[in-house]
Amino acid sequence: MTPTWVQLVYLACAVCFILALKGLSGPKTARNGNLLGAAAAVVAVIVPFIYLDLDHVPLILVAIAIGTVGGVVGAQRVQMTQMPQMVALFNGVGGGAAALVALLELHEMMPFIELEGGRNAVGWFTLAATAFTIVVGSVSFAGSLITFAKLQELMTSRPVVFPGLPLVFAGALLAAVVLSVTTVTSTALWMGIVLALLGLLIGVLLVLPVGGADVPIVISLLNAFTGLTVAAGGYILSNTLLLVAGTLVGASGTFLTLLMANAMGRSVTNILFGALKGGSTLGSGEVSQRPVRSAGPADVAIMLAYADRVIIVPGYGLAVAQAQHTLRELVDVLSARGAKVDYAIHPVAGRMPGHMNVLLAEAQVPYEQLKEMDDINGDFKDADVVLVVGANDVVNPAARSEPSAPIYGMPILNADQAKQVVFMKRSMRPGFAGIENELLFQENTTLLFGDAKESMGKLLNEVKAL
Repeated sequence: MTPTWVQLVYLACAVCFILALKGLSGPKTARNGNLLGAAAAVVAVIVPFIYLDLDHVPLILVAIAIGTVGGVVGAQRVQMTQMPQMVALFNGVGGGAAALVALLELHEMMPFIELEGGRNAVGWFTLAATAFTIVVGSVSFAGSLITFAKLQELMTSRPVVFPGLPLVFAGALLAAVVLSVTTVTSTALWMGIVLALLGLLIGVLLVLPVGGADVPIVISLLNAFTGLTVAAGGYILSNTLLLVAGTLVGASGTFLTLLMANAMGRSVTNILFGALKGGSTLGSGEVSQRPVRSAGPADVAIMLAYADRVIIVPGYGLAVAQAQHTLRELVDVLSARGAKVDYAIHPVAGRMPGHMNVLLAEAQVPYEQLKEMDDINGDFKDADVVLVVGANDVVNPAARSEPSAPIYGMPILNADQAKQVVFMKRSMRPGFAGIENELLFQENTTLLFGDAKESMGKLLNEVKAL
């Protein structure tokens, strides 16, 4: 029986997790929310050492030390552009850990199950939760590793489809369901091991057909899976704190997945299985040879210097070039000269929601200048200049006008309605969706080629010189 004081500590930690999630919903409270959640997690880890007579304590401490070192090193070295990959790894580790814990618990249950009448002592729901945790945790682990490999370019980011994939996936899924039911009625440890292997196969087959800008959405979905497995693991272990924390992660991951899918203008089902019918957000990826109008930093500086209303559209290229500090300085100069300047943030700009917000926050950009798509889309028609920095698909008019485009139906920023558009690009390579952007070829669009950080520095100097 868990001591009362331990239950109270766990309850306090659970409340802290809820408050931390609330704090993370706003930029002014995000840092404190993050610290509160981290502190509660540390307390939750320490408590079992105090009231339980643990075995293998040295091994546990070694594992904690390895995890701590890995976390610190990762936090210091992982670039902002690699955050989605790191999130994918965190998802995978969480799901894999939950699956392993469930397997160990199943092993611990076996002596009770093998005794006459022992099954009733364990309970069918506990066995069902165990089977669920093993399968879904394994799915999250394997799927997250594939998403990491895709984003890290360790494998192709294009959808991977082979003949018979739907049949293999359906067969593995059906086998997992049947074996899960069998585990509840006639439990054996080998069934749990086979369930884990089936989960790994399902995870791989689930993510392989996903490509392009759909990959971050699948990361969010797998995050929800991991949360559900942690919640189920909390039930198995009779740990209320795990149950609450897992439920929070599962719910928030589910909502985030739906919000991202809506921002892409597609359903989750289409995102997961669209490639099986020939649909995906990843196009051909061919470099366009069509002529465009380009200019140098001096010409663009003149356009900006005489603009009263400027809107900045940041994207993944800004994060890659680490040009956010120079961009903020440019905006400060324009604002000091009387121009009204805002940043237009698309929900899926970058590789994950909030990517641009965090990137610009690093450069001390006032949060009041960050405008969500729905709040600023009506302002583009009045903008003298729209400066697109490293973005592509989120301003591609093909999402509105080309039914055959893989991003058709995705809500976009109305940059094409501005009086002048300056597109900062390294080359004519397409964006993450791999399709041509018609905005590049409009009469009101001027391209400024080059590395975003270098070009932004030159542009800043030219503006200051005017």
